Amino acid sequence: MRRSLVLVALAATSMVALAFLIPLAIVVKDSAYSRALSEAEKQANAMTPALLITRKPQEIRQAIRSTRYGGQGRLAVHLGAPAGTYGTSHITALDLQEAQKLARASTVERPDGVAYLQPLATSDSGVVIVEAFVPDEQLTHGVIGTWGVLAGVAVGLVAGSVLVADRLGARAVRAIRGLADAARRMGQGDLTVRVPVKGPPEVKEAGKAFNAMAERVRHLLAAEREVVADLSHRLRTPLTALLLDADTLGGGPGADRVREAVQGLEREVDEIIKAARSGLQPDEGGADAAGVVRDRLVFWSALADDQERPWTVRGADRPAVVPLARNDLAAALDALLGNVFRYTPEGTRFAVTLVHQADLVALVVEDAGPGIADTAQAVRRGSSGGGSTGLGLDIARRAAERTGGSLHVDRGPLGGARVQLRLRRV
Repeated sequence: MRRSLVLVALAATSMVALAFLIPLAIVVKDSAYSRALSEAEKQANAMTPALLITRKPQEIRQAIRSTRYGGQGRLAVHLGAPAGTYGTSHITALDLQEAQKLARASTVERPDGVAYLQPLATSDSGVVIVEAFVPDEQLTHGVIGTWGVLAGVAVGLVAGSVLVADRLGARAVRAIRGLADAARRMGQGDLTVRVPVKGPPEVKEAGKAFNAMAERVRHLLAAEREVVADLSHRLRTPLTALLLDADTLGGGPGADRVREAVQGLEREVDEIIKAARSGLQPDEGGADAAGVVRDRLVFWSALADDQERPWTVRGADRPAVVPLARNDLAAALDALLGNVFRYTPEGTRFAVTLVHQADLVALVVEDAGPGIADTAQAVRRGSSGGGSTGLGLDIARRAAERTGGSLHVDRGPLGGARVQLRLRRV
């Protein structure tokens, strides 16, 4: 933007300067030419009194030498035959004949200047021609210097306009860059960022609108966090009752599994409250996807064994660090595995695979169940064909997109649904 303003100012000022400079340069040149011929006319007219009172050669030569042009060898008097010419002439005989026929003041262009011819009518010898010669340096005297001054003024005007445009552009660019930086910081989670309201009027309006939007977003997110935290805290009462009921179940694998599930649910509620209270914070570090897979399969394997579900895991023996919080990655994997247990019959086989690539790792969960009829609808937030909230796949999708990856749903080699969670590596 700054460069564009400078180029526009340069082009506009240059065109205006040229539009005035070219006519002015021509006027200056014509003015110098006219001034030189006017001086030649004065020098020629200075011979009129002498020619009216005398025809003696000596007196005419003396009158010629008394003038400035005559002293410089640039003045001549043509009396005609038989008297001839006195002084220094720069014209030809043909030029002289044409001037005598014309009988009025005229000029003759010569290679080294211009000859001004002034006719003078006398009663005894006809027409006398007085010649005043103007060399080229006199015709253009002062023109080059004036042109130089005009060019300097034009350059100064162009430079001044470019400087003003650059300063105005820099002011606008600084304000716009500040607005862009504030938007970038806000996108990274800094809800306290504000922009100074300065710059051109349009940029000021944009700054005011941004500050108002940022304040509104801050209030909305704060209210949303409070609502989430309050709702999560209200779950503690039924959780406490559920935990007490689980303690009365006595021993056995089933009772232990129920108690472990209730305790896991309590931990998740605590994490939700903590995340809601902390607000938006940029992710730091990352999580090992292989470690998360191993840990969560330890949890789900007990339920799988109870339901006689064969399962396999592949690729979890190599570390794969992704830019995602461990709890978020675990929640995404739990959502995918939970769908397997919820929507496939007991005894259905499933597999979890980590596919390692150079810039990403694919977390693949597939089963041998009936599959997903409408994969496009399944990934829409809040959409479900099985009577659930429809947020499971959406949780996984948003986790993948936070790393710059994606989620894909299709039919896998086991015959059922296959969900690929493609995560970018750190």
